[in-house]
Amino acid sequence: MRRKPKDDTKYSRDRTTEIYGVNPVLEILRAAQRSIHEITIAEGARDARLSEIVWLARERNIPVDRSPRKTLDRVTGNAAHQGVVARVAAPQYADADQLLELVAERVGKSPEPLLVILDGVEDPHNLGAVLRTAECAGVDAVFIPERRAVGLTETVAKASAGAVEHLPVARVTNLSRLIDQLKERNVWVIGTAADAPTTYLEWDWTRASAIVMGSEGAGLHRLVRERCDALVSIPVLGQIESLNVSVATGIVLYEAVRQRDAKT
Repeated sequence: MRRKPKDDTKYSRDRTTEIYGVNPVLEILRAAQRSIHEITIAEGARDARLSEIVWLARERNIPVDRSPRKTLDRVTGNAAHQGVVARVAAPQYADADQLLELVAERVGKSPEPLLVILDGVEDPHNLGAVLRTAECAGVDAVFIPERRAVGLTETVAKASAGAVEHLPVARVTNLSRLIDQLKERNVWVIGTAADAPTTYLEWDWTRASAIVMGSEGAGLHRLVRERCDALVSIPVLGQIESLNVSVATGIVLYEAVRQRDAKT
């Protein structure tokens, strides 16, 4: 259920963005989800993977231009572009209602749905890192709130290393309502909280599950916390009180992966 339909009409032809870096550009080309207007490669760039980018672009009839490296530096604000920039249609969000129906169809089947809900993550690098880890862990979809949270920006796409091309991300107006909708579809909704008496190792992640991660500073909002079926904690043994949200997400997700692999 996690693959987006290959329909370029989803993306506005009026909204474009620049994606740079070898891996992100390669993933956009491989996924073939978004309209790519053109690719610019720095003159004299020597990365062997650029040849694959050129080959894939030609397969899709995408113009490839060669420009001085200083041109790419200007376009990207002197970011680490690795000699390649693609001008692409801006990423769009998956439809939350459609994802919920796909989730409902999967409940009771193997593997059970595995979802991530982010309660107010504001740092684009953190969101990108969460999406990258979620995609690698086989997560079916990620839900984020429309307000007081970062969306699918260029920085997020770069930090995700191409995960946004493969992993459906939906925005919702009300996370509490989303949690209720998931419960109605027999999905267990598990929040993470430092004070929870149950650790993430003690939970059965082989069931249809949605993991709720809080914001970088405040954690879970009260209403979201109260709506969860259960809360789990990640033991912290050092002096720092909490983990980075992307690291914490990875820890919980790969415990779910471990349990599911052990069950098969």
